[in-house]
Amino acid sequence: MLSERAGWEPDHYAPYPRGGRASDSELAVGWRERGDRAARDELVARYLPLARRLARRWRRPNEAPDDLEQVAALALVKALDRLDPSRDGAIASFLVPTILGELKRWFRDKGWAVRVPRDLQEQALRVDKAATALSKRTGVSPTVAELAQELGIAIEDVIEAQEAASAYRAVPLTQPAADADGEYERPDASLAREDPGYGRAEDRAVLDGLVRVLSARERQVLHLRFVEDLTQSEIGERIGVSQMQVSRLIRAALAKLQEAAHRNAGSA
Repeated sequence: MLSERAGWEPDHYAPYPRGGRASDSELAVGWRERGDRAARDELVARYLPLARRLARRWRRPNEAPDDLEQVAALALVKALDRLDPSRDGAIASFLVPTILGELKRWFRDKGWAVRVPRDLQEQALRVDKAATALSKRTGVSPTVAELAQELGIAIEDVIEAQEAASAYRAVPLTQPAADADGEYERPDASLAREDPGYGRAEDRAVLDGLVRVLSARERQVLHLRFVEDLTQSEIGERIGVSQMQVSRLIRAALAKLQEAAHRNAGSA
């Protein structure tokens, strides 16, 4: 025969029908039973548009479409690796729930900036989808009561879900936000404002270490002069010495503090 003379393989070794396009089930058998990677690549190419459509259905405002499509594409490959060609039914009936499951897991585990309980995440997704559907139906944003009635849950549950949804995406500190007066300001501008209390606390800590070199009378004189703001004459009357002695005590105390400060700076 011609096949024998030309050295061709018998027909029953051919993985797919000659002269035609292989069916999905034939490709599935080729991949899962014979390890034909070309068959797997063909299945991926055929069902990749389906995976992308599913990803677009789950896309939300401000959501990067590329991330979702990558998740869906990876889920498609994983689903094909688990595909059982002996099962009845269309391949899509197995792929769709598998891809959707991966998308849900991605939203649950990777999509949230702050982790919240799983049941609350799912409730937040339900409320979000219901709000979108009601908005399309009525043309206006639904109230909390309308959402509760639509989903058959309590108003408090809707409010809790909406509050949880705020944890889905973190707002950068560099993103301007409007205050109560309608003025826009970057949050980090208020967070980065200098607090003079820190400087005073640091100065107080330094002074607490320096005044240890002073005698009790020198500390008393400095307190009366610089804290209570008394004159040298008033200080002299308070402690029973002359104004000249008060002046010498103040100069000596300040000299000691200056010398102690220089020593501390040198050791640092």
